[in-house]
Amino acid sequence: MVDFGVLADKKSLKSAKASFRIPYFTQWGQSLLVCGSEPVLGAWNVKKGVLLSPTHQGDELIWGGTLTVPAGFDSEYSYYVVNDQRTVLRWEAGKKRRLVLPDEVQDGEVVEFHGLWQAGSDALPFRSAFKNVIFGKCLSLNSEITPGIIQNKLDGKDGIVVQFKICCPNIEEETTVYVIGSSLKLGRWKVQDSLKLNYAGDSLWQADCIMQKDDFPIKYKYSKYSKAGDFSLETGPNRELFIDFSTNQAKYVVLSDGMMREMPWRGAGVAIPMFSIRSEADLGAGEFLDLKLLVDWAVNSGFHLVQLLPINDTSVNMMWWDSYPYSSLSVCALHPLYLRVQALSQDIPKDIKQEIEMARGQLNGKHVDYEATLAKKLSIAKKMFSLEKDVILNSSSFSKFFTENEDWLKPYAAFCFLRDFFGTADHSQWGLFSHFSTDKLEKLTSKDSFHYDIICFHYYIQFHLHIQLLEASEYARRKGVVLKGDLPIGVDRNSVDTWVYPSLFRMNTSTGAPPDYFDKNGQNWGFPTYNWEEMSKDNYAWWRARLTQMGKYFTAYRIDHILGFFRIWELPDHAMTGLVGKFRPSIPLSQEELEKEGIWDFDRLSRPYILQENLKEIFGPSWSVVAANFMNEYQKNFYEFKEDCNTERKIASALKLCMEKSLFSEDEVELRRKLFDLMQNIALIKDPEDPRKFYPRFNIEDTSSFKDLDEHSKNVLKRLYYDYYFHRQENLWRENALKTLPALLNSSDMLACGEDLGLIPSCVHPVMQELGLIGLRIQRMPSDAGLEFGIPSQYDYMTVCAPSCHDCSTLRAWWEEDEERRCQFFKTMMGSEKLPPSQCVPEIVNFILRQHVESPSMWAIFPLQDLLALREEYTTRPAVEETINDPTNPRHYWRFRVHVTLESLLKDKELTKAIKDLVRGSGRSHPLSAEAESNVTQQVHLVSDKQEITVGQDKLPLANKLNGVPETKTIPVL
Repeated sequence: MVDFGVLADKKSLKSAKASFRIPYFTQWGQSLLVCGSEPVLGAWNVKKGVLLSPTHQGDELIWGGTLTVPAGFDSEYSYYVVNDQRTVLRWEAGKKRRLVLPDEVQDGEVVEFHGLWQAGSDALPFRSAFKNVIFGKCLSLNSEITPGIIQNKLDGKDGIVVQFKICCPNIEEETTVYVIGSSLKLGRWKVQDSLKLNYAGDSLWQADCIMQKDDFPIKYKYSKYSKAGDFSLETGPNRELFIDFSTNQAKYVVLSDGMMREMPWRGAGVAIPMFSIRSEADLGAGEFLDLKLLVDWAVNSGFHLVQLLPINDTSVNMMWWDSYPYSSLSVCALHPLYLRVQALSQDIPKDIKQEIEMARGQLNGKHVDYEATLAKKLSIAKKMFSLEKDVILNSSSFSKFFTENEDWLKPYAAFCFLRDFFGTADHSQWGLFSHFSTDKLEKLTSKDSFHYDIICFHYYIQFHLHIQLLEASEYARRKGVVLKGDLPIGVDRNSVDTWVYPSLFRMNTSTGAPPDYFDKNGQNWGFPTYNWEEMSKDNYAWWRARLTQMGKYFTAYRIDHILGFFRIWELPDHAMTGLVGKFRPSIPLSQEELEKEGIWDFDRLSRPYILQENLKEIFGPSWSVVAANFMNEYQKNFYEFKEDCNTERKIASALKLCMEKSLFSEDEVELRRKLFDLMQNIALIKDPEDPRKFYPRFNIEDTSSFKDLDEHSKNVLKRLYYDYYFHRQENLWRENALKTLPALLNSSDMLACGEDLGLIPSCVHPVMQELGLIGLRIQRMPSDAGLEFGIPSQYDYMTVCAPSCHDCSTLRAWWEEDEERRCQFFKTMMGSEKLPPSQCVPEIVNFILRQHVESPSMWAIFPLQDLLALREEYTTRPAVEETINDPTNPRHYWRFRVHVTLESLLKDKELTKAIKDLVRGSGRSHPLSAEAESNVTQQVHLVSDKQEITVGQDKLPLANKLNGVPETKTIPVL
């Protein structure tokens, strides 16, 4: 029994027993405990929480425990899974529970609290995407009672007060929740006599009922009943309440029954980069105010979501390289590219209006002209700033904006000034200002400085960007559309953030990804890796501030490369490619470990393995010229790179000089690739910070360095390679993610989705499921081993499914660029033995989109290009031009623009109807457009047994089922 002397300051001396009961299966060595806000429950110190004991009840493992507390006791609490040392292994998601003892409890009486473990998915309805947008119009209720407080009083010795409590976030107006069941008080399964629940706020409904012993066991379910007479009963088996009165003397039972079991909520959305949108009003690129038109089109098409790429300022190089939206200059500042200049003022002079109109004609091209568009917008904005700066900067709205954003706004404005003053964003070249300090910042942004107008211009731009994006985001919320942003995994090494917070970044490293579907040679993004150890010291304040800022505009977000929060692919800063890297954090191979395995020649294994015969084979007759310029012969027929050529960056620089001297006739890119291949021809990577630690090179067996080893060394290295990449790190990476990801998730109430493509460690999906993170499924990049194509009908509910994304070719381009996979898809996924059409005709597009909307995934999100392919008139443009990004090209120009305006799309009733029919026919939720009927009934779309695709004069039969695989999975309920 717990000593409650710590609660002696309580007025009442009466005590009661609080008993906890929760079903939960644990693994060997794991236990459950309860920890709460009051000292008797540990005061949120899990080490001092109350351990529970397990008992078997039928097929369930029930954890329970009892402690003595004063009558009137009130505390928050949660359940935790711990090991024998009380280290937390898992914790509940969602809001804290509340333990409230009835005032009427008698001395020594027992109050039982029955609960169900709150999984990550249980917390999703309380994220702003659902609470404030999708379900926001459904629920406009005021609390009728205080949550958790028992209203009924016992009127006899044998009675038991049972409090029924259920969470029901998706409920229409004038609808009430009831509990119906086997006992008389629950109507004996008669709807008209069931027990009505009262709304207690935060989507919780509860009611008390006095039961007698002969009512037990009680079987029951929750239901919804509308004023119009519509009745719906929750799905699944009956719930059951059993009390063993021979051992249990409870007088009060509080049932926290989790979520109402309903058909899972499923929605659809459209994805398009901000810069790719085209409207009649924009100037050279999509603008924030264009989102209002896009939202209107989304609503008309049945979409609940609009997804964008990152919208942060990327103006690092002040050239088209900055079109790369994932290389942030600032993680808080918005990009001036998306500013609508004609919305800067209601009193724009006539000559500036004429300039805007002229510029619109000049910049209204096939693609985004990044440099010209940005330059023109900044030029016009400067003219308007000179006219209106006093009015704007002295306004109350600007003052409010400045106060709320000063922490990032002042460093951003100062950085932009210094970047332009020194002609570079490389702050290491800024002399006295290379090292940031608050004193220097205050001097730079002082009202007395000669450049104060320049500083204020950057304030002015960000203020108007904020106003315009906020207007669009609030419009989306009112229309029931979730605006989904994108959280880049990195920041540019020449950014505001690396200047202000240098200790948070490992500036001598670079981030990327190991070889995967996108690039067989890996990727090098150039961002410095994070110093997570330093970030943890203030509980990840930098991340929390970043997410708080993002949450001002978005109700959902995509976590770019979520694998980076488990581990990141780290490369030295002198690397240009992404192949020769290592995971951080990871457990390296120690020299002692390798020596025990009979591996001794570390110099041979970790230096480039270059033989004269290799050079002759690779470079042919010019091998000797290559060797003379780039290498030394350190041993007969063995070569090494010279000191001034011993990194990829040095090789690239030396090669450029050689090409200028016309030493080689071969293409420079091809020569560089061959030299890089030689540089990367190693078996082990030596840790630059500890020469006694090593990492196996990715795809080690492809190297001649490995192939020329003896069989014993090969076998040892193969085994260690497999262990390093697939087993050794799993616990470490899991623990790392459970430290870093909750910092993001708890920083805002946005709905979080994780981009989990690539080389996926086995720990990733369980952690995402535990935290309630929604994954991504791209059909041509299946996450299940052994599948060539993902099967949408077998996707998990906690996923976003899509036929393509910005990092790969569009559906139409993919179909036309790969004949072999196209034929395989047509045969295996579409059930036809005939040759598929060479063009991705609208019937093919319709079939694939329908596969996705009918999947169990919570979200089906489609790139706008894939949706436009439903109409032939939108497929006249070469499909390859619709690709947004080429991940294999680090200098890709991000400039794709949709060739049709949003105004035209809004008028295209045929396309809107085709999309709307797909969404509604799938059973997915959809917002009602202005012209939609108020009583639309969703019908489940049935696939015709005689579906055909017409190509020319041929009619090709398709499989009866969308993919030939029957749906057997049970979908969890949101």
